[in-house]
Amino acid sequence: MKKIVDYRKLLGVAETTELQELKTTYRSLMKAWHPDKFQESEESKLEAEEKSKTIIEAYHFLVSIAPETRAQSLAEYTTTTTTAAIVDFEYKSQVLRVDFTDGNSYEYFDVPRAVYVKLVNADSPGRFARRHIYNEFVYRSTSKLVATA
Repeated sequence: MKKIVDYRKLLGVAETTELQELKTTYRSLMKAWHPDKFQESEESKLEAEEKSKTIIEAYHFLVSIAPETRAQSLAEYTTTTTTAAIVDFEYKSQVLRVDFTDGNSYEYFDVPRAVYVKLVNADSPGRFARRHIYNEFVYRSTSKLVATA
């Protein structure tokens, strides 16, 4: 997905970067781009504010899809995807959001349109998703994002 690639490029990290290294990179970038360091003109301060907002967004997004983050919530994810039914799903720009009966929601990235069409046309969307989506695509929990925001 372009968003993942762009965020990694912005922070200058690789796909295999661990959380601690990601955190260190984030902190150093925030020190460099903190708006308080750009007091000489209003224009430079606004640019620094925008850049820092983008860095914060990129960091939080990459943390949410990091293997360590997913490993921590694997038990809950497995329970949701094996026992809860799909309530609703939405597809936009290769991102598939799935809402479950237990209140959890997950976003799956780089889902081809053909897979989404097959999900829509499946006799059992839950069974199709268990076979072709849940363990095939990078995902993140969006229910936790709403709860903590």
